[in-house]
Amino acid sequence: MSVPASLNVGPNTTLTLVKKRYLIFYIFLIWISIFTIQFEFWLFWKLYEPKFIHFLFFLPLLVFVMYLTSIIVSLIFAKIFLIIVNRIHKPREGIFLRHSSDKDYRYWSLRSTIKKWPIWISHKFPFPFMNNICLKMFGMKIKYSNSLFEGWVDTEFIEFGKNIVVGQSAIVQSALIVGNLFIIRKTIIEDNVVIGAHSVVMPGTHIKKNSILGGHSLTTVGQELEENFIYLGAPAKKFKKNVFFEEGLEDIIEKQIEKEIESHEKFEELYTMRVDKETKID
Repeated sequence: MSVPASLNVGPNTTLTLVKKRYLIFYIFLIWISIFTIQFEFWLFWKLYEPKFIHFLFFLPLLVFVMYLTSIIVSLIFAKIFLIIVNRIHKPREGIFLRHSSDKDYRYWSLRSTIKKWPIWISHKFPFPFMNNICLKMFGMKIKYSNSLFEGWVDTEFIEFGKNIVVGQSAIVQSALIVGNLFIIRKTIIEDNVVIGAHSVVMPGTHIKKNSILGGHSLTTVGQELEENFIYLGAPAKKFKKNVFFEEGLEDIIEKQIEKEIESHEKFEELYTMRVDKETKID
């Protein structure tokens, strides 16, 4: 199985690096991020050098700004590199040979190497919206209402709807290596889909709206998951109807909550009356 470009367990390059010379892009993006931090720190020091107390007071804010700037700078340069690379060879879907002579496999490896550092540092940012901004910059269709948590998502040929939840350690892929073959297929996740923890969504999967893929489940390449159903297992199979999005369900739940509140209030009223009565008798 290939490693998603967004794998966030560390700042290591993708394990499917075709040629070592691609590392120059990776090293440059790390260097430009660190250089930006150094430059900002130097400016700040020059500005507040005579007033050391002010320097210490504003230092935490500076650290936050430096981190944010390093992400933005690495994203901008990575985007420039990707535009140039995609002009030379446009990404496309298909089944290709896993060999350095194959252009599609080679350029996929190059694109993954370029994206790796910006995605990793943006994922570690304390506010989750930065992760979505990063994926948007790399051309992924994603909404800010989506919650990726600690999931791993490929960065191309992925189309997300709204209100999608990707559980911890779940993997959503558009690229896959099987033996000597390399597969790229568009993966589509529609609105209100939940992908359980430690599940794997294979390339070409189409999960229709209001569906749930249970934890530790696995879809097959090109599998289609029907609307309003829960799927479990490896490979994923239809389990039962998803009642969480049935029409009127919210009204039913609200009425049930209101009944529980009323019964609880009646119980408290009766209990208070009984206590008062016993107190009077004593």
